[in-house]
Amino acid sequence: MNATPDLIDQLADELTRAFRRLRRGQRKELAPFGLTFGQARGLRMIASSPGGVRIGELAGMLEIVPRSATTMVDNLENAGLVSRRPDPADRRSVLVISTSEGQTLLDRLAEEQRTSAERLFAPLSPQESEELLRLLQATREDLS
Repeated sequence: MNATPDLIDQLADELTRAFRRLRRGQRKELAPFGLTFGQARGLRMIASSPGGVRIGELAGMLEIVPRSATTMVDNLENAGLVSRRPDPADRRSVLVISTSEGQTLLDRLAEEQRTSAERLFAPLSPQESEELLRLLQATREDLS
């Protein structure tokens, strides 16, 4: 990389600020529903799993321990956003599925998140937005 350490620091600072603005917007969107970032992410993953997902699989997708996934599902179920049902392929397992209320909430949150992102990127022209996307995609790398 040919960038100077000062430039690298500035890039990191600006990306961090942009990320924080997006997260602040998401936090405000989630607050009325009593959801955390993790719960909203879990709900999105459950809703995107056709036919439902086992809690162990959800834990793996979220990179959390199964006990934490169980607690998350309990909270989402108590809020009426997901439900449990027997797994027809394995009587010992339970599948978690999103309810219509959960899907409605996800649709609403997606719209509010888009509005928040539009405010963040409003100063950029369409060409600048495309270039920023291209540049950010170029930095994507598996760092594990």
